[in-house]
Amino acid sequence: MQSNQSNAAALRAFRVLEVVAARMDGCALAEVVELLALPKQTVHRIVGQLQSAGLLGREPAGRRLQLGVRIERMALDALMNGPARQQRRAILQRLVDTIGETCNLTALAGTDVVYLDRVETSWPLRMMLAPGSHVPLHATSSGKLLLSLLPKAQRERLIAQLSLRGYTGATIVDREALARELVETRRRRIGINRAEHLRGLNGIAVPVMLERQRACAAVAVQAPEGRMTLDELLGQVPRLREAAEAMRATFG
Repeated sequence: MQSNQSNAAALRAFRVLEVVAARMDGCALAEVVELLALPKQTVHRIVGQLQSAGLLGREPAGRRLQLGVRIERMALDALMNGPARQQRRAILQRLVDTIGETCNLTALAGTDVVYLDRVETSWPLRMMLAPGSHVPLHATSSGKLLLSLLPKAQRERLIAQLSLRGYTGATIVDREALARELVETRRRRIGINRAEHLRGLNGIAVPVMLERQRACAAVAVQAPEGRMTLDELLGQVPRLREAAEAMRATFG
């Protein structure tokens, strides 16, 4: 009996996490109660336990629930090491074999972009970054793309939190200029890095869309200017979109 009760309690806690995770802008306690059809007192107790464990938190300026850092870390670990990892790597490898430059799969992680996977080119001149590495949102093609596709309120909140460090002379370090760049990025659904993170290294990215307006990740390619111009990179967009569509299926 005790085991059955423990299993039921664990399942209820997991259902609460699922509800909160499905909402980009957090979730009110009343919404959890309504969606799960559980007594308010029960939901309140579960939420308190999850908060104490660092699995749930509250928005800094509000009372809405959001996922805790521990859940975010576990989600990233699951994406990097889960059952679809080999399938995603095979998609990236085919893309690298076709384009001849380094390609990666990225996702948002707080105020950074994290590499879920990355396949390096065989050229001697390359930048080695392992899966799990973080790069800045405002200075990378994937970062600007994924940031641009967030709901307006969430996007503006995140822009306000960015340090906007200058990595090269081309890095966008002005918030208004970044906001304008994101409007254009959202319109074309292509992220462009004009040597903004590393001097001489351009990149482009396209989204992996779960729904019409919801991106879960980005597929990107980078190349030194001496091997491939930005225009030549943009010519690879159809191939990146094909890879992104194949990636979408791996996210279920």
